[in-house]
Amino acid sequence: MNTSALTPNAWEAAYLRFESPDQETRKFVRRLSRFGASRWPRDAQIVELFCGRGNGLRALANLGFTRVEGIDLSAALARQYSGPGRVIIGDCRHLPFENESRDVLIVQGGLHHLPTLPGDLETTLGEARRVLKRGGLFCAVEPWLTPFLSLVHWVCENQLARRLLPKIDALATMIEHERETYDQWLAQPQEILATFGRFFQRERTHVRMGKLIFVGHKFFN
Repeated sequence: MNTSALTPNAWEAAYLRFESPDQETRKFVRRLSRFGASRWPRDAQIVELFCGRGNGLRALANLGFTRVEGIDLSAALARQYSGPGRVIIGDCRHLPFENESRDVLIVQGGLHHLPTLPGDLETTLGEARRVLKRGGLFCAVEPWLTPFLSLVHWVCENQLARRLLPKIDALATMIEHERETYDQWLAQPQEILATFGRFFQRERTHVRMGKLIFVGHKFFN
């Protein structure tokens, strides 16, 4: 592998300093509880898409899940993972898994990085649906334009806040480097929800603190 691929780019470097691994793992444990993970069988086959450095897999392991995998395009982030699961370097638009082979697929903030909407979103959700077993769960949390998120954007544009608060500076840097796809995502809420609904039977959607939580299952037909 090209060694330059193992060096974090500007977005990845900001992401790595936004939260410590322990902080991110604890956050993911809380998110998993909102997905309803307490009710999932502990031997469920779970894949996290856009898994980054794998702290979602650590959170799943902390909750007792034993068959966990992740996939992410970034070799620089994937190499950060050391845990009981498996991280694959790959494209979530072309999943390297057999049809109807997994019980749960999770996304924690990756869909808003897709280059084109709705095309790449349809491709990714189609792949997720293909890989899930009948009745399998698809869970996602993504940024959503709410008054709270607008306030966060305002703070990120404040240079004094960026100097005083390293976490705000890291977040602002991430937004700067994903601006095109981030703005594209936030501008199409109805289209995004409609696309989710074409691929999965919605169990619930919830908007909280600038995040959309979506939980759905694969149709039985």
